[in-house]
Amino acid sequence: MKTVILCGGRGIRLASETEYRPKPLVEIGSKPILWHIMKIYESQGFKEFVLSLGYKGHMIKDYFLNLKDRSHDIYLDLKSGSHVPLNDNSDLEGKIEFIDTGQDAQTGARISKIRKQINEDHFFMTYGDGVANIDLKKLYEHHIKMEKERGIIGTVTAVHPYYKFGILNVEDGLVTEFNEKPKHSSYVNGGFMVFNKKFFDYLSDDDKCTLEQEPLKNLSRESKLGYYPHEGYWQCMDSQKELELLNQEFVRGAPWILKK
Repeated sequence: MKTVILCGGRGIRLASETEYRPKPLVEIGSKPILWHIMKIYESQGFKEFVLSLGYKGHMIKDYFLNLKDRSHDIYLDLKSGSHVPLNDNSDLEGKIEFIDTGQDAQTGARISKIRKQINEDHFFMTYGDGVANIDLKKLYEHHIKMEKERGIIGTVTAVHPYYKFGILNVEDGLVTEFNEKPKHSSYVNGGFMVFNKKFFDYLSDDDKCTLEQEPLKNLSRESKLGYYPHEGYWQCMDSQKELELLNQEFVRGAPWILKK
C-alpha cells in the first residue's frame, strides 16, 4: 500500500529555513522532517512512497539520490573519482516515486495529479511537516471497518493540538488557575489519512483545488469522511518555535517513534 506525502508547499511561516530549501528538508536532529515521516511508515511495514513535489522539488530528489553517500563513511579515490562505502548504515529501504505536481498547485490538486501512481484500492496520505507515534495498521484497520459498515471513502486522524498561549481561569478579579499551553478539548486534522481511490472523483487537477476545502467538505456532507482518534504524541512544524521544540524532543528520544 502506497503512502502519498505532500511535499510542495513553500513553508512561508518558516521563511528563515525555507528560503533556500523546501520545508520537508528542514532538519530535526541531522535528518529532514521528511525522513522522519517516512521512517514512521517504513518502520511499520509501509515502504512505498509517492512524493508530490512542488517548491524546490529538485532538492528533495537530490537528497534521496545521494542518501547513501550522506549516510555512509566513504572511501574516495580522487584520481579516478570512484568511491565505495566503508560501512552499511542505510537509513531507509523503501521505494520512492517523485512526481512533479507544479509550483503553485494546492493540496487537492497535488493529490489528484498522482492518481496514476495509485494501483491499489487504498492509499495513505499525509503532509510533509508533521510527526506522530500513530499505529498505522490500526488506522488502516479502523478505516476498512468503517468503510464496510458506513460506506466512508476517507479517514482523517483526529488529534488534540496545544493552545498557543497559556490559559487563565479567573474569578472575582483574581486568577484562580494558570495552565501553560494545555491541549484543546476539540480535535483537528493531524494528517495521517487513509483514502479509498474513489476519493479521486472528488479532486481536480486544477491548481486551485484545495484538499481541506471542497474535497473534504463534500465527503463530510455526504457522511463519507471518518476519523481515527489519536491520543498519543503528535506535533506539526509550522513555526520556528515548533521546529525548536521538535529538535529538543529529538534529543530526548524522538517520541514520534512508535514504542511496541
